[in-house]
Amino acid sequence: QVQLAESGGGLVQAGGSLRLSCAASGRTFSSYTMGWFRQAPGKEREYVASISSSGERTYYGDSVKGRFTISRDNAKNTVYLQMNSLKPEDTAVYYCAAKPAVGYGSSWPSWGQGTQVTVSS
Repeated sequence: QVQLAESGGGLVQAGGSLRLSCAASGRTFSSYTMGWFRQAPGKEREYVASISSSGERTYYGDSVKGRFTISRDNAKNTVYLQMNSLKPEDTAVYYCAAKPAVGYGSSWPSWGQGTQVTVSS
């Protein structure tokens, strides 16, 4: 498994932008599918976005489609989440997750500690 560390969260006004980063340890980052999830107080964890091991394929949850962009730099062992047109309902703790590209289905065995994103109205 990889160890993950998120950064880049903070307080932003509605309509603003933030970029989250997730740095991964280990030499096999390029063999992992990477994802972002979020959890708001009192709500269940929500899928935000994911990206294939090569970066060729990206997927998004309906609530962020068209506003958020996931990307990765395998040379830097880092995955990013560019968040634009932020809304107060985007307020949550954002988590980075990883799973081997093959054989794990919908299970995500590796998680970061999370970074808080707060969007003020």
